[in-house]
Amino acid sequence: MTKLIFKVSLILFLCTSAFLAKAQLGYDYAQYDIGTAIGINYPVSTDVFKSLKSTPSAHFNFTYNQTPYVNYVFEGQFGRLKGGNELTGYGRMFENHFAAFALKVQLQAGELIDYSQSNITNAFKNFYLSSGIGYIVNHIVVKTPDHSLPPGFMLAGDNNSQIPFVPLRVGYEFKFYNEYNEPSVKIDLGYQYNLILDDNLDGYIAGNHNDIFSQFTIGVKFAIGGVTSYRKQISY
Repeated sequence: MTKLIFKVSLILFLCTSAFLAKAQLGYDYAQYDIGTAIGINYPVSTDVFKSLKSTPSAHFNFTYNQTPYVNYVFEGQFGRLKGGNELTGYGRMFENHFAAFALKVQLQAGELIDYSQSNITNAFKNFYLSSGIGYIVNHIVVKTPDHSLPPGFMLAGDNNSQIPFVPLRVGYEFKFYNEYNEPSVKIDLGYQYNLILDDNLDGYIAGNHNDIFSQFTIGVKFAIGGVTSYRKQISY
């Protein structure tokens, strides 16, 4: 009798465990991601003639996922910015080799909407908005004099500076799932608008506006562990 009770209890335990494991399929996700990206940079608002000179940047990031759709991203990036023209806009031209670091909060639509009822909302769940605070270290390697000034005179500005900035980002995250329906690889497409809290991104200080530059990026992130569960199914 004791053996029978033990066998029945064991069967019930195994069935319950299997049911609970199956019930969690599609609800689990990794709390940590590591990733990299490449970017194309444009000076949007500087003290030189506005010319669309694209330059590259390399990005590296570490993400803590509070949920699959609420993410805290620490990012480092290294790149170049170029702008201006020696023949126009007083002849001002610059090239900046920079390093930047930022901490951002990212909110995806899936945190706010019910995406289980239609393919449209399910696709929309991966759109996100992001913002935070950053710090950029500038090193101006090219800077031409202002032709409107007497020879030997330069506008105010530092060739080396360290400036806080505010990143504003919009993007979309393509999620790829493993055999347990957990997001394991993510392809990230984004546009970022960087508000520099100073007027020295280009090495010139002129006018009444701070500098701005933008970035188009494409990157990949890999889940690296800390699996936990979400309140609703992630993959449909």
